[in-house]
Amino acid sequence: MTKAPKISFEFFPPKDIEACFSLFETLQVLGDMAPEFVSVTYGAGGTTRELTHDAVALLTRKYGWNVAAHLTCVNATREETLAIAKSYKSVGVNEIVALRGDPPKGQGKFTPAEGGFATSVELIAALKATGDFKIRVGAYPDPHPDAADETSDITWLKQKFEAGADSAITQFFFEPEDFFRFRDRCARAGITGEIIPGILPITSWKGIQRFAASCGTPIPISYEAAFEHSQDHHKLSVDLCTKLCEKLIAEGVEDLHFYTLNRPTLTKAVCANLGVA
Repeated sequence: MTKAPKISFEFFPPKDIEACFSLFETLQVLGDMAPEFVSVTYGAGGTTRELTHDAVALLTRKYGWNVAAHLTCVNATREETLAIAKSYKSVGVNEIVALRGDPPKGQGKFTPAEGGFATSVELIAALKATGDFKIRVGAYPDPHPDAADETSDITWLKQKFEAGADSAITQFFFEPEDFFRFRDRCARAGITGEIIPGILPITSWKGIQRFAASCGTPIPISYEAAFEHSQDHHKLSVDLCTKLCEKLIAEGVEDLHFYTLNRPTLTKAVCANLGVA
C-alpha cells in the first residue's frame, strides 16, 4: 500500500463577515487532519496585511498549527517589511512564505517601493539573516507571467535557495508531467532543496479557467469536455485531483500543499482518497 503523503494547506484571510464564516467552516472541516503547516496569504498589493496578521495569530494560538505566514515586497520599505516579520514572530510564527508579491490592482507591473525590497531574493536573504524563520518560497512549473524566458524561473529558484530558502511550494498545475519536467530541470541546474507540489482542487470550472489564465497555467484539453458533460462536478473534481496526486506520489512525491480557497470539501475528499486521516 502506498504511504499517505504529508499535507499542508493554504488559506486566505477573511475580508468581511461572510468570508469569516467561510474560513471558520474551513478550519472545522480540516482542523483534525494534522497538516505539516498551513500558510496564510496576502492580498494583491499587500491589501490584507493586517487581516493576514490577525488570521495568523488565530491559527497559531487557538488551533496550535504550524503557520507559514506570507510576506511580500509590495508597498513597504525594508524596515516595514521586517517589522511585519517581527510581529509574526511575536505571535509564535516560525515560518514565512517569502514572495515578491503581486502589484496593486491597476498597476500592471511590479515596482519596488522606495526603500523596499526589489526582489524576493533580497527579502529571503534579509529574513535568513535574522535567524528567526524557516523560509518557504514560490516555484513555477509553468512560466511565471513575468518570466523573461523559459529558463528564468529555474534561475530565480536557484537564487532563492542560495539566499537561504529552506523549501519551495509550486504554483498549481494539472498535468503531473509538468511537475516532473520541472523537478528534473531543477535537478540539472543543481537545485537540491525541497520542492512541494501545489495542488488546486477545481471548485468552479468557470472560475478556474479565469484563474489559470491569469497565472499562465495551462488546463488540459480533456478537462473541458469532462466538465461539459459531467452531471456531478464535485465528484469529477475529486477524481481528477486524486489521480493527479496519486501519480505524483507514485513518482516519489511525499508532500502535497493544497490551495483550499477557503472551500474545504474537495480538499478533504481528496485527502481521504489518499489515505490521509
